[in-house]
Amino acid sequence: MPEDSSDAPEEGRSSRGRIDEGKERAVAGFDEGVVDILSWLLDTETRARIYVYLRQNPWSTSEEVADGTGLYPSTVREALAELADEDTVDRRKRESEGAGNNPYEYTAIPPSDLVGGVVGRVQDELNTVFNLDSKLGSEEAADEEPVRIEVEDARDED
Repeated sequence: MPEDSSDAPEEGRSSRGRIDEGKERAVAGFDEGVVDILSWLLDTETRARIYVYLRQNPWSTSEEVADGTGLYPSTVREALAELADEDTVDRRKRESEGAGNNPYEYTAIPPSDLVGGVVGRVQDELNTVFNLDSKLGSEEAADEEPVRIEVEDARDED
């Protein structure tokens, strides 16, 4: 019995569908890994998710971020205010033609700038740990040079 030619396109679509599903799982897994790292850098998963969303969707309002991340609008507004105060996101008023309230829109700083800002904090914490004996007055305390961490932007080398 000859194969029904209408089955061939269906098989092609299901293969394509499987490929698309695999791609979506891989991207989701990658995104979760990035969020885990950023959660450490930015202190919370909420702030990390907002950062990732803003890197993908620059100049979004808090409402757009809430819709895109599934987070509560009040949580997003509070986190964005903190991130703006810390210079992790940039904020400006959205321009509109009509009268009314122009909301703020936000964009996240580049990852290299984010890492550069964290280096100082990590460096201070390492120096505290390495020099703990001298701070506690231990006789075994050694005069250690402070820890210095340098971050180079790969774009600077080009």
